[in-house]
Amino acid sequence: MTKTDVRVKFTYQDYLHMPEDRRYELVEGEFFVVPSPNEYHQRISRELEYALMTFVKKRKSGFVYYAPFDVVLSDEDVVQPDIIYISKDRRSIITHNNIQGAPDLVVEILSPKISYRDHEIKRKLYGKYGVKEYWIVDPIKQTIEVLSSDVAGYKKTGIYDVNIPLSSPLLPDLSIDLNSVFYEM
Repeated sequence: MTKTDVRVKFTYQDYLHMPEDRRYELVEGEFFVVPSPNEYHQRISRELEYALMTFVKKRKSGFVYYAPFDVVLSDEDVVQPDIIYISKDRRSIITHNNIQGAPDLVVEILSPKISYRDHEIKRKLYGKYGVKEYWIVDPIKQTIEVLSSDVAGYKKTGIYDVNIPLSSPLLPDLSIDLNSVFYEM
């Protein structure tokens, strides 16, 4: 007789009962601990969120949120992206406790311990659920890769660094000087 590995798939209800002393994400029914971000990560997040929020508020085009805030993509997929944008036309997915569905834009800032998860696993996950644009921020290289959804998944629309202002197909006229995002103290 052979032993069969049985993998338990967890759900959003299980997620809601996890201890609150750590941050978790649920991907394909599997729990992942999200490590606490370092100071540089937080600074990058703050600067990007501020630039995005300023742009969005000026145009009254939607809503910007930052982690920790649950994005419930399905009963087995619950994530907390670093920054999310939801257009005002899709405001119905915003609830008091979470986002119910795919945001228009997701920003993930790579952390050394989980960069594969953010770069590969979440890229597939966000594509599967219809996130229109995905920014992958690399603090070490000081770059932001912008990916836009198309029929085949995501296509790279640009890699931006301190010499090239970030632009977004999803948000026309957006221009972010990355010197203000990746500044050194």
